[in-house]
Amino acid sequence: MKLYDYPGSQNAWKVRQLCAHLGISYDTEWLSIFEGESHTDAFFERNPAGAVPVLELDDGRCIAESNAILIYLAEGSDYLPDDPYERAKVSQWLFFEADYVQSTIATLRHWNLTGKNDRNQGQLEKRRASARGVLGNLDRYLTGKRFLANDLYSVADIAVYAYTHLAHEADLDMTAFPAVTGWIDRIRKIVGNQVPVRYYAEDPHSTNDL
Repeated sequence: MKLYDYPGSQNAWKVRQLCAHLGISYDTEWLSIFEGESHTDAFFERNPAGAVPVLELDDGRCIAESNAILIYLAEGSDYLPDDPYERAKVSQWLFFEADYVQSTIATLRHWNLTGKNDRNQGQLEKRRASARGVLGNLDRYLTGKRFLANDLYSVADIAVYAYTHLAHEADLDMTAFPAVTGWIDRIRKIVGNQVPVRYYAEDPHSTNDL
């Protein structure tokens, strides 16, 4: 298998992390996304959205969207339940992450770490308010719970953790969300340091727009 990746992508980090858990080996093709390497005709064939990560299977078929890749790779493992209800609960949080976390926490972090706050000044406060709402929803749900789905560590936790544990890098104050920070501490102990977070600062082109 081959993973089309960008070092600073937390969406790609999710896939790297699950592969580490499962002991899955793969080749990596690094793309310079801020120089347009994910917007070529060849890459659009792999993912019409022109985004990483994309997993290319040995037979050439491709899967785009990080959470779809997680589901594919986790099939038959402890990270994705077989029971239809329990699997639906995992999917619930994968959809939550894609809809709410990425549009708020992930976007704010991207702007903040790549020097784009000024050019998005008109959207900042509304986006921050939305992010605090997302964190509040998570905090209410996680109060008294260890994990997101079925009280078992799963791809749901990997997906939501990817950007949520870096919310402070989006200039979001986490002190008001003790259940979230407690959950972050639990997940951090599980994931360890095998798959480190990589930063936009590695890329001199990251101040460009995508």
